[in-house]
This record gives sequence, structure tokens and C-alpha cells, in this order.
Amino acid sequence: MTIIYALLIICVLIFFHELGHFMAAKACGVKVNEFAIGMGPKVLKKQKGETLYSVRAFPLGGFCAMEGEDEDSQDERAFNRKSVWKKAIIIVAGAAMNLIIAIILMIAVNYMNGVPTTTISQVEENSPAYTAGIQKGDKILSINDKKINSWDDVQAVKNAVNTRELNIKVQRKGTELNIKTTLKENDRNKIIGIVPVSEKNIVKAIANGPSATWNMAKSMYSGLYSLITGKVSAKELSGPVGIVYLINKGISRGFATVLYLTSLISLNLAIINMLPLPALDGGRLLMVIIRRLTGKAISSKVEGVIHAVGLGLLLLLTIYVTWNDIVRFIVPIFK
Repeated sequence: MTIIYALLIICVLIFFHELGHFMAAKACGVKVNEFAIGMGPKVLKKQKGETLYSVRAFPLGGFCAMEGEDEDSQDERAFNRKSVWKKAIIIVAGAAMNLIIAIILMIAVNYMNGVPTTTISQVEENSPAYTAGIQKGDKILSINDKKINSWDDVQAVKNAVNTRELNIKVQRKGTELNIKTTLKENDRNKIIGIVPVSEKNIVKAIANGPSATWNMAKSMYSGLYSLITGKVSAKELSGPVGIVYLINKGISRGFATVLYLTSLISLNLAIINMLPLPALDGGRLLMVIIRRLTGKAISSKVEGVIHAVGLGLLLLLTIYVTWNDIVRFIVPIFK
């Protein structure tokens, strides 16, 4: 059943991604030949006007096939005949839609779980905070002289510091106290050992949605940087099997956790898709810019070949990360 939930989540997120491209293409006057969800042979199809709408056999992927996207077309409404700005808008629209979905889901999660405040509701036993004497009810004012206005600030400062030593200023029953503690690191996570008080407030949930999404994005970019610089092994990458594993764990923890994971996956789709690599939206945007700067030195046909090669490499990467996921998550079950 978990696999069905995971496929449903992925399909919905891909649908909205392609819908972003589709809506932008229509708004920019580009002819869309086919709007498809899934890959492989067609299972369902319906022609409506100039566009064929289809559902395909394999529910991983999808596409919005535009006239003149990967070939030179003389049609006035072809993608290749539009201005650079219209092309850029259409390309970025898919990732933008995933970003919007991620923010909306984070707002929902914040409302369901409550927005974390800077007041402490729990101190974990034997944690750095417990040892240092931080107590339930303490309100965090600053960490290492950096003012704290929200729980996001706590997380940001904690993750940004280059030292394990923290000087935490708290307010306790009207009195300000300076407490020194030492971070504990566990599986690359920096741990203080405190849990914040959460407030269920729709206004704060809406206000906190974009900032919470931004913090997730910063963590993802940090992870990508660590991967590129070799600080993190490629074996840490996860694919479809890893997503199913996470969703399975999320289901046991409640609906809010599933929404959080869906937001995380949606944001991941947005960020990965905008990387300047062939076959990805970022690679297509890069090609548009290069062709603009070089006076169309790269033909649509050559660009199509480049993206096809990139797609093949991405499929190989998918096979690699899927195998790693099986070794990490599936094999241990049978030991």
C-alpha cells in the first residue's frame, strides 16, 4: 500500500510540474502538442483541440511536448520562435509550480503541528542542553551573540556555527541568563537537545511557510555542495526506493509528516530540475541563454541530441541510486 501512496505523491507532484510548463506555454502563445503523465506506451488518451492529453503506463515522469521544443519549426506558435524571456518563463514555470506546492504544504504542516516558538517545552535527558542547565519554559534570546526571533533562527545559527561551543542567552522568569553548552554531532546533525513550544495559529503558519521552505532549500543546496566537493559520498543519494521508505516511515507518524515529506520532495524536484544539466529544465534554460549569446550557434537538433544524452545519463544515475537504496533499505530487512 505504501508503494501506491508513494507513486500517487510522485504522480501528483509531476502533474503540477508539467502543468506549470503547460499553463506558461499557453499563456505565452506556444502550441502544446501533448500533455502526458507517466512514461512509456499510452494507456489513456484524449484529443482536445490542438493538444493530446494522455496517461502512460509507467507513473514515473511526464512531459509537456511543445511545438519546436527540440527541433526547428516554422510554426508561428512554436517554442523556438518565441523570445528569450518567454522561453525562460515557460522553462522555469515547472520548478516554480513545485516551489509553490512546497510552500502551501509547509503552511498546512505548520498549522497542523503548530508554529515553533523560541520558548522551550522540553529538554531531552543527557543532551547538551540538559547538562548545561537549560530548563523547560526558558525563552531563547540569542545564540553566540546572534539575536533569535524565531525557531528558524535557532536552526540557522546552530547549523552555521563553525564551533561546537555555544553561548545561549535565555530569559527565565524575567531574568536573563547566559548558558554555555557544547553541541553534540550525530550523523552530521548538530544536536542541542531542546524542543520548542508550538502555537497553532493560521496567520503565523502562513507567515512561516515561505521561511520554512527557504530553510529546507538551504539545507538541500548545502547537501549538493557537500556532494560536489566530495564531503558526502554519492552512495548517500536516494531515488524512488528511498522515497517509498521515507513515506512508509512518515505514514506511521501521521498525516502531517506525510505532508512534510511531500513538501520536501516537491522542493527537491524544483531544485534538481533547475540544475544546469542536460535534459533538466536548468539545462534547457542554459541552452536558451547560450543560443541567445552566441547567435543560435547551437541548432535545435543538436540541442535535442544533448538533452537525449543527458536523459540517458540521468537514467543510469537513477539505476545507481535505486541499487544503493535497495542495499541500504531493503536488504537489511531480510538479514
